[in-house]
Amino acid sequence: MDSSVSKAQTQQCGKIIVSVLHTLVFAYLIVSVFGCNDSMRTTSGDFNTTNMNTPQAQAVRIIWNGLEDNNPLIRVNAIEVVASTGQIKFMPKVQRLLRDEVVPVRFAASLAVGDLRYTPAKSSVSPLLKDKDVNVIIAAAYAIGKIGDTEYFEVIRKAINSDDQTVRANAAFLLGKTGDTSSLNLLKWALEDKDSRDKVRFQALEAMARLGDGNVLQRLWAIVYSAYADDRVMGVRAIGALGTSKARDILITKLDDDVLEVRLAAAEQLGMLKNPIGESMVVDVFEKKLAAGFDRQANERANVLAALAIGQICTPTLTKFLPQLLKNESKLVRIATAKAVFQCTMR
Repeated sequence: MDSSVSKAQTQQCGKIIVSVLHTLVFAYLIVSVFGCNDSMRTTSGDFNTTNMNTPQAQAVRIIWNGLEDNNPLIRVNAIEVVASTGQIKFMPKVQRLLRDEVVPVRFAASLAVGDLRYTPAKSSVSPLLKDKDVNVIIAAAYAIGKIGDTEYFEVIRKAINSDDQTVRANAAFLLGKTGDTSSLNLLKWALEDKDSRDKVRFQALEAMARLGDGNVLQRLWAIVYSAYADDRVMGVRAIGALGTSKARDILITKLDDDVLEVRLAAAEQLGMLKNPIGESMVVDVFEKKLAAGFDRQANERANVLAALAIGQICTPTLTKFLPQLLKNESKLVRIATAKAVFQCTMR
C-alpha cells in the first residue's frame, strides 16, 4: 500500500467495516456472473465510450481511479459500486485488492467476489480463510459460500458468537446477505444477548429484515423515529430491506423528516421499492439548494445521499442532475454518482 496512506485514514476506514459502507449508505445488488440474464450483466464494455465526456464514460473513469486511490475509504467505496452494479470488467482489479494491506479493503473485495459469484477469484480469496483478521476470514467464507461451497457459511455462523463486537456485527451482516433463513435463530440470539452492543443489535435487525422476518418491524419502527438522525438513517435502510407494504408506508412518513439526510435516505429506499414519490424532494436539493448552508462534510453527505436516491429513482427529472454531480469536488460524491449512472443505464 502507498506510504501516503496515513494512520488516521486507516483508522477512519476501520470504522466502515461494519455493514461495509455506512458512510455512503450503499445497498448491494447480487448479480450472478454465470447463468444470469443478459439484461442483468453490465460491464463498462456495454457503454459507448468513444465519447469520453458521456456520463457513462466519466463514471467508468471515476471507479477505475477509485480502485487505485491512495485512500482506503475511496477504494472500499469503489469496490462496492463494482459489486452492486455488476461491473464485471473491474473485477480483475478488485481481485488484486484481495491482497490489500488494509482490512476493510480486503473485506470489501471479498464481498464483491461473493456478491458477483466471481469464480475466477476463488483461488485468490481462499487464502484469506487464514487471514490474520477474523473479519476478513468471514468475508472470505461468504465469498466462497456464494460461489457454491455453502458449507463455508458455517464459519460465519460460528463467528456470531465472537466476543469481538465488530466480528459479531459483521457476522450478523453477512448472515443477512447469505439469504439463508435458517440463520434467523442465530440472529435473534445476537439481538437479545446481553453482551451484544448496539452495532450488533442493529446489524442483526437489518439482517433479519433482509431475510424477510416481519417480526422486526416494531423494533425498526422505533429506530426510524429515534431522536438521533444517524439512527433514523440506518433504520430507514433496514425498513427498506424489509420491503413490505407497511415498511413502504413508514418510509413515506420519513419524507417529511426534519433532517435532509433522513428524507434523502427514505427517497432512496422508496425508489428501490419502485415508488418514485421522493422525486420532488430530491429535486429540491438542487433547485432550492437545500444543502447550501451546510458545512463541507454535511454538504458532501447530502450530495452522496442525493446521488444514491437518483440512482434508485432514475426519472429524467432527476438524472439531469448527474452530470454536475460527476464533477463534484468530493471523490465520495463522484463515486456515489457513478453508481447512479450505472444503475440508471441498466434500466
